[in-house]
Order: sequence, then structure tokens, then C-alpha cells
Amino acid sequence: MLMSLSGIVFGVGLFIITQAQTSGFEHFFTRTALATDGSLHVEDRIQDTVAPMSIGNATVSLGKERKYIPGVQFPGQISDALHQFENVAGVAAVLRGSIEVDSNFRLQPAQIFGINLDEFLAVSDLGRQILKGKLDDFRDNPKGVIIGSRLADRANLAVGDPVVLSQAGRSDRYLVEAIFETGVEQVDRERVIVHLPEARAILGQPFGVTYLQANLHDNDRAEADAPQMQDVLGHSVEPWQEREKIWLDVFRALRASSALTVSTIILISGLGMFNTLAMIVLEKTKEIAILRSMGYTRRDITQVFLLQGALVLAVGCVLGCALGAGGTWLVENIPLRIRGIFTTDHFVVYWSPWHYVWAVAAATVVVLIASWIPARRAARLEPGEIIRGASA
Repeated sequence: MLMSLSGIVFGVGLFIITQAQTSGFEHFFTRTALATDGSLHVEDRIQDTVAPMSIGNATVSLGKERKYIPGVQFPGQISDALHQFENVAGVAAVLRGSIEVDSNFRLQPAQIFGINLDEFLAVSDLGRQILKGKLDDFRDNPKGVIIGSRLADRANLAVGDPVVLSQAGRSDRYLVEAIFETGVEQVDRERVIVHLPEARAILGQPFGVTYLQANLHDNDRAEADAPQMQDVLGHSVEPWQEREKIWLDVFRALRASSALTVSTIILISGLGMFNTLAMIVLEKTKEIAILRSMGYTRRDITQVFLLQGALVLAVGCVLGCALGAGGTWLVENIPLRIRGIFTTDHFVVYWSPWHYVWAVAAATVVVLIASWIPARRAARLEPGEIIRGASA
């Protein structure tokens, strides 16, 4: 029974620790994605067209087809319409395009992002992502740029350095006013942020934008809100869950895999308890017969064995939850340097009461089943048969 108790304690504790760890990385990744690219992207305009087919002298309609026209032609109107949705917290226009960064005789491919700074700060964490330099310097300088940290390293650029941005024969000279780091490798390696009028000049696009970036009060509602917004706006709306679907699926698979793996410890503990209680039933048949003879019902006998399992379960869950909380705290303080889909220098954990609920629920199901089968067998023993067997 002591071995079963130990298994439940370690099973519950490890279940909580692994779930806190995998959920922690998932939540941290989600926060990074939302802080960088917002909750929603409103992009290409949708145009419904009719596909005709000629049959002789007659033209037959084959039904509607959907055509996507790149970009947002009237960002002001679409932004005003977006603000009519109660869940929308902020909207920013973004003009994006491919450019080359020329610095210190080095050419680096990059992506230019033209923004209105105040709007963009409302839909991103750019203000907290600045490593070097000041946003106010960028705000006051129409020819200022903000570049990603990886791109700055590759191009050997620092705050205050001049840089030339060029695209299709158009180029202009700018000044690096700040360097940012989101923790997302691709973003930090290729993104250059400029004021929207400068992006229009470099890309040769006097009107319209590539997309509108929106933030929501409740980010979890992005998938539910997107179809309604798309119908109203006449533009494709991509929620962050769709944009980051691959990574979210990876994190969910890891969380499920770790839960199944650790649950085997609880299952083995349940098997150990089953064997222990089954042996007790075999060894205590005479005592069971005496209890039945004294008036104990089958239900009473069942409850005696279930009570043993419940006591082990209760002690195991309490100690297991304590182990899980302590282990989660220790894991949170373990150094771990990660650079790629996000940036962190230690293990990331997510404290949630649901981890404890699911751990206790898994242990409860296993222990109750392991206790009920021997208890039911003990309750079905007949006193007369046991006594006759003993006298024989």
C-alpha cells in the first residue's frame, strides 16, 4: 500500500509539473505572437464573381467564385468599421514590402513596415520591445527607422548609424533611431519599421495599405469574431489562431503527450493498489465472514475496502499537489536560454488550478476502479461457504 501511495504522490506531482511547463511555453508563445502581430489581420478585399460558361448561343452561370484583391484600398473606412465591433481594442494600418538594407557596404534583404507609431503601439508591444534607442527619437524624425536586433547584428548597425533603404530603383537615406527584439527569429532578422509616408515613397504606393492589424479585448474570441467581421468588411480576416495554427498544434500535442506519459505512473500505482487489496481479500476471508455473520451487509463490506482506497487517494493527492507546486516553482527558476519562436532565459511555467484538478481527477478514477473491483469481490463472499471451507 505504501508503494501505491508513493506512486500516486509522484504521479500527481509530475502531472502538475509537466502540464505547468508545457502550458507555460504555449502561453508565452501566444503572448509573444499577440504582442508582435496582434489578434487579427484584415487583408485582401473579397470580390464575388460569377463564372459563366457558353453553351451555343446561351451563357450559363456556374455559380459564384471568390476573388481576392491584394491589400486594403481604403484603410480609414475599414478601420472605422472595425472600431464598431465591441471586442476591438485598437487598429493600425501597416504597409509592408520587400526591400534591401545597405549599410557599411553590406546588402541585406529585409521587410519594410510602414506604420503610424501611436496606432501601432496600441496593437503591439513595440514600446516594451525596444532594446536600444528611444521611440521618441523615432517619432520626432521622419527619416528615422527601427530595426530588428538580428538584422542589426547582420548589417553591423547601431543606434545613430545611417542606412540606405532601397526597392526597385527607389532608395533613400535614413537614421537608425532604435533597435527592437520580439524574440521571434524571423521578425528580428528581417523587419525594418519606418513611418508610413516613407514606406509609401520607397514602395511607390501612394494609397492603400497591405493590412490592418487589430487587437481585441478578448483574444480568445478572435476565431469567432473573424467570420462576422469578414462578412461586414468585405475583406479577409485572419485570426491569430489560424496564423499560428502549426505551433499551437505542436504545443497541444506536447501537452497531451506529456499528460499520457505521466499518467502511466498513476495507472501503475492503481494496479499496485488493486493487487494489494486483492491479497487482503484473500487473506481476510474469515474476518469478512465474521463481519457478515454479525450483520454487516455487502454494501458495508464494499465501503470498508473503498475507504482504504479513499484514504490512500486523499493522502496521495494532498502530498502530490504539494510536490507539484514545489516542483513547478523549482522548474520556473531553472536557467534555460531559448531563441527562435520566442526569447527566454529560464523555464516558463503557467500556474493554473486546472492542472491540479485534472491530476486529482486522473488519480481518483484509477484508484476508485482499483479499489472497487476487490471490494466487490469481498462483498460477494458468503459466510456459510467460507466457514464450511475452513472446517473442511
